[in-house]
Amino acid sequence: MTAPIRVLVCDDQALIRTGFATIIDAQPDLEVVGECGDGRAAVDLARRLSPDIVVMDVRMPVLDGIEATRLLAGAGVEHPVKVLVVTTFNLDEYVYEALRAGAGGFLLKDAPPAQLLHGIRTVATGAALLAPEVTRQLVGRYASRIRPTEGTADDSALTPRELEVLRLIADGQSNSEIAATLVISHETVKTYVSRILTKLGLRDRVQAVVYAYRRGLVT
Repeated sequence: MTAPIRVLVCDDQALIRTGFATIIDAQPDLEVVGECGDGRAAVDLARRLSPDIVVMDVRMPVLDGIEATRLLAGAGVEHPVKVLVVTTFNLDEYVYEALRAGAGGFLLKDAPPAQLLHGIRTVATGAALLAPEVTRQLVGRYASRIRPTEGTADDSALTPRELEVLRLIADGQSNSEIAATLVISHETVKTYVSRILTKLGLRDRVQAVVYAYRRGLVT
C-alpha cells in the first residue's frame, strides 16, 4: 500500500484547525502529523516532522502564513515543503502574496470538505491548485503587478494548441476538464501542460495562470 500523505494543519482558530484535522484524518490516504496555531510553529514543526504538505492559514499571530510559506516553500529553500493556503474571499491580496511566496495553491475557508481533500491531494502531488470560482477575479486583479520569471520566453514560442490549453488553464480548468473540452486524452493534456511550462520557463500552473493574464491571453 502507498504511504498516506502526511499533513500539517496550521490555523490560529482552534475550531477550524480541529475541523480540518478531523476531516483529513478520516481519509485512508491522508494522515495529520501535527497541528499548530501560528506561522512560526508551522515552520518549526514542518522542519521537524517533514510533512508532505502544510495546510496554512494566512492571518496568524507571531508569524503570518505568507512569511511562513516563504520560509517553507520560497525560492532558495533547500528542502521546500508544499503549502496549500486557505483564506477567506475578502483576503485576496493575501492570497496573491502567498502565491508569490511559493504556495502551491489556495482554497476558500468555506470550501466543502471534498474540495479541501482534493486540494490537499492535488498540491501534495506537485500540481498547483487554483480555486476555479475565484481564479478570474483574484489573478486577473493582480496580474499587472506580476512579472514573468527571469528568462521567460515569449508566448509566440507556443503552438496554437498550446495557447489554447494555456487559456483553458487560466480559465481554471483541470486537466480532465481540458481533455473533455478539447476531446483529447488526459495524458495528452499533461504533455501539453509540461511543454507550456518548459517553453515559458514557468514553475507550475499557478504561474501559468498569472502569465496568461499578464500577457493578455485571457480577459
